[in-house]
Amino acid sequence: MSIAAIDFGRKWVGIAVTGADGTGAYPIGTIKRRSLAVDLGAIGKLLAEHEVTRVVIGLPLNMDGTAGAQASWAEGFARRLHEFTGIEVELFDERLTSFEAQERLKALSPRKRQKEHAIDAVAACVILEGWQQKRASDGRSVTG
Repeated sequence: MSIAAIDFGRKWVGIAVTGADGTGAYPIGTIKRRSLAVDLGAIGKLLAEHEVTRVVIGLPLNMDGTAGAQASWAEGFARRLHEFTGIEVELFDERLTSFEAQERLKALSPRKRQKEHAIDAVAACVILEGWQQKRASDGRSVTG
């Protein structure tokens, strides 16, 4: 059973998953945003294919830690995703993940960097790794 992370860009949804043991973070793709119903269906299908038991959604807080409109949207989406899939969903502070993803993309070949939506899948990996590190520092298992 794996854990997934989701990063929402303006046009794309990036998704990353762990291995079956709950470790690592691997991008599995991006989904072009269309409508909530279509997005939920496409995400639900990917989560089922990867036997995901928990989803971590990036919570876009402001740099001062306050929640704005984007954070409110992420909270609402987390509720809808849980209702749609029945999978446990939690939010994780995603501040600076886009910056980290951009830095990682610089190390990739120019061909891989050219995909405009690659940043969203890499950002999902950054979210998942941050969530794993936070759980480990709190003394909690990533699978429990």
